[in-house]
Amino acid sequence: MKDHNFTRRNFLQVAMTAAGGLAIGVHMPGAAFAESHAGAGAEINAWLTIDPDNIVSIVTPQTEMGQGAFTAVPMMVAEELDIPWENVRRVYADANRHVNNDNLYVTTSTGGSRTVASRHPYMMQAGASARERLRKAAADRWGVAIEEVVAKQGMLSAGDQSGTYGDFAADAAQVTLEEEPAIKEYGDWWLLGTDIKRLDVDLKTNGTATYPMDVILDGMVHAAVASCPVPEGKLLSYDFEAIKDMPGVIAAVEMKQTKDVPAFTDMRSGVAVVAESWYQAKNALAAMPVEWDLGRGASISFESQTAEAMSLISKPGMLVLDEDGNIGKGQETGVNQDAVPGMIEAAAEDKLVVGEVYSRPFEAHATMMPPCAVADVKDDRVDIWTFTQDIGRSLNEVADEIGRDTENVHLHQTFLGGGFGGGYNMFVHRQAAAISAEIGRPVKLIWSREEDVAQDSQRPPVWGTYKAVLGDDGLPTALVTHFVGEEKMPAFSQRGVANMHYQVPNRRHEYSAVQSHIPIGYHRAPGANSNGFIVEQMADELAHAGGWDPLEWRLKMTEGNEPWQRVLTAMKEKSGWTTDLGNGRGMGCAVVDSHGTYAGCVATVEVSRRGEIYIDKLQYFINSGYVINPLNAREQAESSAIWELTHAFFGGLDIREGRVVNTNFDSYTMMSMPDTPPEIEIHLENSNDQWWGGLGEPAGPPTPPAVANAIFHATGTRVRTTPFAKVSL
Repeated sequence: MKDHNFTRRNFLQVAMTAAGGLAIGVHMPGAAFAESHAGAGAEINAWLTIDPDNIVSIVTPQTEMGQGAFTAVPMMVAEELDIPWENVRRVYADANRHVNNDNLYVTTSTGGSRTVASRHPYMMQAGASARERLRKAAADRWGVAIEEVVAKQGMLSAGDQSGTYGDFAADAAQVTLEEEPAIKEYGDWWLLGTDIKRLDVDLKTNGTATYPMDVILDGMVHAAVASCPVPEGKLLSYDFEAIKDMPGVIAAVEMKQTKDVPAFTDMRSGVAVVAESWYQAKNALAAMPVEWDLGRGASISFESQTAEAMSLISKPGMLVLDEDGNIGKGQETGVNQDAVPGMIEAAAEDKLVVGEVYSRPFEAHATMMPPCAVADVKDDRVDIWTFTQDIGRSLNEVADEIGRDTENVHLHQTFLGGGFGGGYNMFVHRQAAAISAEIGRPVKLIWSREEDVAQDSQRPPVWGTYKAVLGDDGLPTALVTHFVGEEKMPAFSQRGVANMHYQVPNRRHEYSAVQSHIPIGYHRAPGANSNGFIVEQMADELAHAGGWDPLEWRLKMTEGNEPWQRVLTAMKEKSGWTTDLGNGRGMGCAVVDSHGTYAGCVATVEVSRRGEIYIDKLQYFINSGYVINPLNAREQAESSAIWELTHAFFGGLDIREGRVVNTNFDSYTMMSMPDTPPEIEIHLENSNDQWWGGLGEPAGPPTPPAVANAIFHATGTRVRTTPFAKVSL
């Protein structure tokens, strides 16, 4: 094993060759890499090129991190262009071109489940515009009116004249339309709405997909980095002399923090060690004496935050209104919110429901591939490959870090080994660029898993409770909810609570904040992921207190809300719903609105006499308005379900003396295949009514509360915190 570049992927390919299979080379940067980023035909507009052989290359500005962006974007363009799907190729967007041409692709941001939901108009418009330019080019060449030219499945025709799109692509590139065409309405689609295999599947399974970890440059060295283990702390000193003679060691480079409290994309104070291999760099970094100023966070733990939260939640909090100044989405206006506590105070004892405190802890992204970036900083040009969900933003951040003009910075898009919001929240590309600029050589920087978890922008904790007054019909007439959250992003403690859809006539939501130094960032379904756990168990408790079936309670409390009612009705009709399975088995439900999508989950669980929890089945009922690829929608629902189950069953970051203690998978456990529910059903129950929701995240939030509610019906015990694995039943 003398080849230091020998990898698991190389082993797979060598093994395949030895066994008589096909050897496939790993895609590395260079001429071939550059060619894969640009179409070779005529560029009709910035979104697509058409080759003479009628192959259409469609640009994808959004990052592919497993959510299907590299298929969704070409599908939307191809729908309007009307080209056979087998003729479609996807190519990466040029981040440099985007940034330096007034955001050419509108946005390269990939998150919030918005790639389809909010961006389909201009993406589909690009395809429609290209189609009409092709029709005009054909009409001009044939001497006919454009109305006579039909564009269908890559062919143009008018009477007995016909030709391929490729025949007219060069002419179409010169056409200027007097007016841009309208895009198609639902019902006129031929491609969208059908099951399409994702374009990245083959690349990821045959070993040709390129991740930042795969990039190799001539003369490249490797770096390992450590920022202060207590966030907001700073580097005081390091002793490079103590390690400079270790094998392969080249240099140590200080990471210089410019802000007292850095945001999640700002450089943090730390130090990197550069060596001939990453293993050498990591070992030398671990051996190098380093002193830190731990800062204010050294006295903070999750236990101290919980104690502060419990003190705050026992007192009135700050009143929260929705964006329209109302109590919440769909609630009656004109109610004196200040009077609601008095109504609860005056309620008869048999009409008052007082909730206990629910909570969820910090959680890490823990993506499959830890953050990694390759940077090559030269005097006249900067090239970077990095872990990012926004190539345009990251390019700007690299230029800012090393003081370069964006025109000379080139960020090359790659696949990500998962994102979950983490690619928005990193500064690894800043570090790599700073190191390369300092040492004058290309460098690959990889965060260790421990550094990844310790320096991640974590999902914030939440604590929540409620008080309610029940009417004679058993339904709540007044409700106060009080949530305590992390101070940096208070909106995370309000989503799905201040704007809940349950129709309570007198409604008040209060918020309090605990002090924290832990960096907070976006995670899959931010806010809804934790708040849904509390709100949907509260709904079950209120239903139980009022003598209502939990599903019927939800139907009654959302009357008139068509998207919500559609989901609940499907759950009632298709799930085999019952709260009485007996013999330690239970069925629970939950519905959460997230990213414009209404997602319901029905969970069936079994709890053994020893308190072991087994999930027999998860059933999802999802209304996102429209779906452009049902196959991918089902895949994303399953993915987000497993993501949330992982946190609910095994997660929870342990914060002690200001730092994360459980920083690797031996102590921060991931759900394994044997733990996965044997049955997961996905039902798409779409309104198809002029609204688009997202699909990458919404199936996650209802999963933990549905399971928790099922546990209650199986055992009579409420599970008010996660991870479930640490709860005694």
